[in-house]
Amino acid sequence: MAAALASRLSKGRSLLGGLCNAFSGLMSSSNGMMNGSILSQQQHRSFIQMGTILKSVDNSGAKEVMCIQSLRGKKGARLGDIIVGSVKDAIPKGKVKKGMVVYGVVVRAAMQKGRADGSQVRFDDNAVVVVGIKEKKKKNSDGSKRKFEYNQPTGTRVFGPVPHEMRLRKQLKILTLAQHIV
Repeated sequence: MAAALASRLSKGRSLLGGLCNAFSGLMSSSNGMMNGSILSQQQHRSFIQMGTILKSVDNSGAKEVMCIQSLRGKKGARLGDIIVGSVKDAIPKGKVKKGMVVYGVVVRAAMQKGRADGSQVRFDDNAVVVVGIKEKKKKNSDGSKRKFEYNQPTGTRVFGPVPHEMRLRKQLKILTLAQHIV
């Protein structure tokens, strides 16, 4: 754009042409920096949906979990929501093995979430804490289906920052295990 403007102006007078050439060189060098900064600001941050890879931040044995389903709604999961995921990578002697289907709570999400005081919280990565292993549907002795509780983490430690929105989602055990509450 600057080069086209400079070429139009340089056809008329020689003094303006020299100034325009210098101006176009300055614009092209700063334009490259502007394009780089604009591209870095335009990263698309969306819901955690089917196929999203999340980092596991507890010591349950899982390293990476792929989201299979969000238990919140059709769009996807956000901060504090429960997901069903498949373990894609795991450490050798952990409680959770590769290929297992697990329940997890999203503790860090790249999509920003507004707070009541007007501020917004956003993290650099998507992270999950494993809260249960999905088992085959079993029935109790009285014939009714067993209800699964999602509030007890599988691991005993949670690494990295955890937002205080977990308190609103009744995930108090995760908050007590966390190293740092944001």
